[in-house]
Amino acid sequence: MAVLRPLKVIVDNYPEGQTETITVENHPDHPEMGTREVTFSRELYVEQDDFMAEPVKKYFRLFPGNEVRLKGAYFVRCTGYETDDEGNVTCLHCTYDPETKGGNAPDGRKVKGTLHWVSAADCVRAQVRLYDRLFNVEDPGDDYEAHFNPESLVVLEDCVLEGSLRGIQAGDTFQFMRQGYFCADKDSTPEHVILNRTVALNSSWK
Repeated sequence: MAVLRPLKVIVDNYPEGQTETITVENHPDHPEMGTREVTFSRELYVEQDDFMAEPVKKYFRLFPGNEVRLKGAYFVRCTGYETDDEGNVTCLHCTYDPETKGGNAPDGRKVKGTLHWVSAADCVRAQVRLYDRLFNVEDPGDDYEAHFNPESLVVLEDCVLEGSLRGIQAGDTFQFMRQGYFCADKDSTPEHVILNRTVALNSSWK
């Protein structure tokens, strides 16, 4: 799991200073690929676009009063949020249901959203480079400078990766849940992780 545009979440009813180990499968459709362990804690990160203060229709992620599943962990319900002086959301407040460990509720209630997440207590900081097509038309012809895609390279700083990715080496490859396929850059080191996205998920480009 990797959160590319982090938004802090505080689980208010989770004990301060406590952490626990959560077992997550490496591939949901291939159990033979095994499992790994990740850390759950009171402070987490989710993607910024996994929250809307005023949700649009059919938005099933976090918003005030809504409950979602954190992948492999618990159900959490958003109880509020904080903003800065400019109105930007800086932090979410949630509560968790300790009876839902593993992602299912004993009372049978269902949630429609499952989010990936990273623990603030056990994470790896990384620079992530999102590559896209170089031109914004299929055939730029001789006027190629007019058709450069301004988002052919987007560089994100301070992304967070789950702690199991500590120590990755240049050339290592990963699929990040809900994000796409990534490769550690040739200049990546354990102290300064650099990841390049090679293919996004749900891409219409072959």
